[in-house]
Amino acid sequence: MHSPMQTVLAGDIGGTKTLLALAHWDAGQLRIEREARFTTRDYPALTPMVREFLAGAAPHAACFGLAGPISSRCIQLTNAAFWIDADEIAHDCGIAQVRLINDFAAIGYGLDALAASELEILQSGAIRPQAPRALLGAGTGLGQAILVWQNDHYEVLSSEGGHVDFAPVDEAQIALWRALSAQYDHVSFERLLSGQGLHDIFRHLAVTGYPTPALLAALHGGGDPAAIICEFGLSHRDPLAAAALELFANIYGQQAGNLALTTLAEGGIYIAGGIAPKLIRQLKAGGFMEAFRAKGRYREWLSSLQVTVVMNPKVGLLGAALAAGR
Repeated sequence: MHSPMQTVLAGDIGGTKTLLALAHWDAGQLRIEREARFTTRDYPALTPMVREFLAGAAPHAACFGLAGPISSRCIQLTNAAFWIDADEIAHDCGIAQVRLINDFAAIGYGLDALAASELEILQSGAIRPQAPRALLGAGTGLGQAILVWQNDHYEVLSSEGGHVDFAPVDEAQIALWRALSAQYDHVSFERLLSGQGLHDIFRHLAVTGYPTPALLAALHGGGDPAAIICEFGLSHRDPLAAAALELFANIYGQQAGNLALTTLAEGGIYIAGGIAPKLIRQLKAGGFMEAFRAKGRYREWLSSLQVTVVMNPKVGLLGAALAAGR
């Protein structure tokens, strides 16, 4: 049980930006008191950032979610000269307990803090209480996790399941696999279900198709190629971009169905990450769920599960706050 008005510090640490929040447990409910966004590279380490943010506040506990495996209590970010030292933060900021967790684990914990308005249901289904949940999300990579009930809440089991072999299911996907296997030594689902993966799918289709001059100009003008392809595909300003999004969504649905089968996720399947909210119209168009259900003898069972997209981009911050409170 959580004591009323317990104060906790939560953080979502990335190579570009860091979000920090001070939160309160009030009668078992999480309430964000204040939050701030920092540019990670402006600081040499997390400790001075935390000290500045707290400005004398003294939380009971802290939890920080960060990308990558948590191998120790002192970690340097992969893509930035930035250190996170849990024991130093505890000592310098007077926090009794400081925990480091994987950023996708933080998203898993954050599911319990979301309101219905922060979720989009792709398929309504019966939720079996305390049954396993499956979580996956395409962004920079493909995160996956399994949630299992323990004591009074869901505990997150981390996974590197995004790196399993991509299994093409039709001639178009076989051709895509052939093209990518000539480029990469291993074609995993993450190779396709990521920002770079969407760009690779588009480039493969562009070998035999013809992008519009407007899209080519936008791609040559700089910016994030995946975001540009999304924009042109969703607005139907470019048929090739629209085809790339459709193929991306189908493969995404396939892997979501794979994970649902692997985990028997009768507690629900949750789609998170940076790409899904931007593609919500594409995911609702039908191809994602059809690919999710297309598992032969298990079609009927997969049709009975609830599949939900997480729309709140701060779910990882909420999850870190929940983990700190526990």
